Amino acid sequence: MNLPAPAAMPTRPLGRTGLNVSTLGFGAAGIGNLGYAGSDAAAARAVDVAWQAGIRHFDTAPHYGLGLSERRLGSALRAHPRDAYVLSTKVGRLLRPHPAPTGSDLAAGGFDVPDDLVRVWDFTADGVARSIEGSLTRLGVDRIDIVYVHDPDDAVDEATSQAIPALIALRDQGLIRAVGVGMNQWQAPLRMVLETDLDVVMLAGRYTLLDRSGEQLLDECERRGVAVVAAAPFNSGILARPWPVEGGNFNYAPASDRVLWQARRLAETCREHGTELPVAALQFPLRHPAVAAVVSGMRSAEHVDAAVAGMRTPVPDGLWQAVG
Repeated sequence: MNLPAPAAMPTRPLGRTGLNVSTLGFGAAGIGNLGYAGSDAAAARAVDVAWQAGIRHFDTAPHYGLGLSERRLGSALRAHPRDAYVLSTKVGRLLRPHPAPTGSDLAAGGFDVPDDLVRVWDFTADGVARSIEGSLTRLGVDRIDIVYVHDPDDAVDEATSQAIPALIALRDQGLIRAVGVGMNQWQAPLRMVLETDLDVVMLAGRYTLLDRSGEQLLDECERRGVAVVAAAPFNSGILARPWPVEGGNFNYAPASDRVLWQARRLAETCREHGTELPVAALQFPLRHPAVAAVVSGMRSAEHVDAAVAGMRTPVPDGLWQAVG
């Protein structure tokens, strides 16, 4: 059931960029058929319900479904004024024809789509330009607001010396509004914050109710006026249910016994304070002053409704004091 006529979603400034983002962002990996296939209609419905709920911050990437996420998101947003929302995508993986397709990307990339294309890592300035050109075509827009360097774990030097300066040049020309890096670790983004003129860091899973290892990065971002977008607030699943289950995922793999025990302790604390674990997990990152928004994966109207309800549910101050 969809939420009735909600109030506008709160917004926050995205650092020094001049952009304002809704504090809840639509993560579009799911509508790229992450893990299993979904329909075009379900994807469009999810984006439409998000819009009705006041979400004006949408994040995608070429990696998500070998471009399917970008195509579906762009199609769904086409009915809305381009100035009315903030759109982000990513660079680092070029999509090229697959020389030997197997029929599915599920095993290699994790997305249930035909593997007619293949991802090619490229963090050069030329690769950045080609990636953005492809994204603009798939999205069907004339500009992208935020461009993140995506997962340069094995190419930190190249991303720092080539991809980020190329994006900064585009920003300085007014072709994009903000330059970022998006990763599942905090150490490389910290180096980039210290060495380059980044505007925003998308940090996935490293500043959550369960895993706060990225706090040093967030503190440095706060000092330098760099915004943080906290992605994967449920740590890929373990925090997504009121009671964490055996076999639940933590960082895209089954949680260890210790992680499951920690998550269940958090769930018990939430219950003691009259709230539920997913609600606290969704709202927790916003308590750090560097965090402008939380981006959560939403592949269906039901996922959107749950995320919006979780963001709007009051959380007692006593819970935040209890979890530290």
